[in-house]
Amino acid sequence: MRYLFILVTILLHQENHAQKMKSPNIIYILADDLGYGDLGVYGQGKIETPHIDALAKKGLKFNQFYSGAPVCAPARYTLLTGKHTGHAFIRGNDEWGARGDVWSFSAMLENPRLEGQFPIPDSTYTLPEMLKTKGYSSAAIGKWGLGAPETEGLPTRQGFDFFYGYNCQRWAHTYYPPFLWKNEKRVPLGNPLILASQKWKSGLDSTKEENYTPYIGLEYAPESMLKEAVNFIETNKNKPFFLYYASPIPHAGLQAPKRWIDYYHKKFGKEEPYLGDKGYVPAQYPKATYAAMVSYLDEQVGELVSTLKKSGLYENTLIIFTSDNGPTYAGGVNAAFFNSAGSFSENADRIKGSVYEGGIRVPFIAHWPGKINPGTISDYIGYFPDIFPTLCELTGTKAPENLDGLSFLPSLLDKGKQKVHPWLYWEFPEYGGQQAIRQGDWKMVRVQLHKEEGIPALYNLSSDPNEETDLSKRYPEKVAELSKILISQHIPAENKKFRIARLGDILNP
Repeated sequence: MRYLFILVTILLHQENHAQKMKSPNIIYILADDLGYGDLGVYGQGKIETPHIDALAKKGLKFNQFYSGAPVCAPARYTLLTGKHTGHAFIRGNDEWGARGDVWSFSAMLENPRLEGQFPIPDSTYTLPEMLKTKGYSSAAIGKWGLGAPETEGLPTRQGFDFFYGYNCQRWAHTYYPPFLWKNEKRVPLGNPLILASQKWKSGLDSTKEENYTPYIGLEYAPESMLKEAVNFIETNKNKPFFLYYASPIPHAGLQAPKRWIDYYHKKFGKEEPYLGDKGYVPAQYPKATYAAMVSYLDEQVGELVSTLKKSGLYENTLIIFTSDNGPTYAGGVNAAFFNSAGSFSENADRIKGSVYEGGIRVPFIAHWPGKINPGTISDYIGYFPDIFPTLCELTGTKAPENLDGLSFLPSLLDKGKQKVHPWLYWEFPEYGGQQAIRQGDWKMVRVQLHKEEGIPALYNLSSDPNEETDLSKRYPEKVAELSKILISQHIPAENKKFRIARLGDILNP
């Protein structure tokens, strides 16, 4: 019996050691157009987000984290490749219009080849490909936007073992699409074709609820996405996994479960309907619907956490929650009403699509029980290109030499010395053409590069977080220093759509 006791003790010790050494699961939750100020833990006073707030209160909240770009596709590219937009293949949204009528939902329904955005090359080395070398299973669930059907840019051809969701960003303008993609095939949802570009019919009474029924389908796409995410977690609980949960919420159109809309309609009271415009569906209660979408996403986060606990995976899972860029100005969204950009400007030219703080500063929360100290706050200045090297270090993988990010694992775990970025760089060829750089408290911005001289504006974020006072004339030496860095970080884009002549690019070689 004594020897049996010793053997059992050794086996239990080995099992406990193996559990401690087990590679952590990673869930990366990426909201869409969620502003820096849209969460309770970041100061939101109207929208309730208890589950996301709990992640921060039990984990780590970053105050100075940024997206890699101010719109969807390039932000996602920087996340999955570790490259900033001066070196990236994808630097903006390219709908690949040369294929035909890509904005016709009827045409896309008939011809899948009209779906999706310009694809990333097969040679791209992505985050899931790196994690695969460490034995990870990986899933991308939600919105993709980095490669059309039948191209090398598909998630399943870029390292993910499983994909479910929208291949195309344009289809994501409606939450009741007729189908979603599972891996490389369309899966019907049973919804009729609800055109995101459908106009409000003249003469209809906008105060009557029944007149909005043409914009409500049978199956709400995010519900289907959550089911697939839960299933992926449960079926991969015996091996390490990476779940990239790229929710389309709260990107317009404004559509949400009725119970949540009713909740916020009661809370907010009467409001002016949004009757649709430029590819976005009408909403009877636009403010209530936006809040409903954010709270529904928060509810989904709670479901994911609950699934981890039920599966015995909660203690060994790193959860990161963030947004792809700042809040939008379109589709009936009222960023100013919610103070969605937090302490930053909510003017249309300072949020989504802008390299000003409101367009690229995002909420960023990390949660890992027993590893991340609960209730902590970090002022580490980082951005999406940092994710790749951080997960390399976390999994014991040598990071590729050509990454633009830094590992912030020391900040996550409060262990070791944290390296500091000498600067962060952004380049965005759309919305007039823009560049930005942050160095410590200094931020320099150049806008309208396609039309004007792109004269730099210099700000000190410690005293002027809203970027209101241009200090370029007072500190010409700092402008000169940062301008040299801007020049050094730009290489000509391979895709002609992303080229900026003022930066030395040849537009039509």
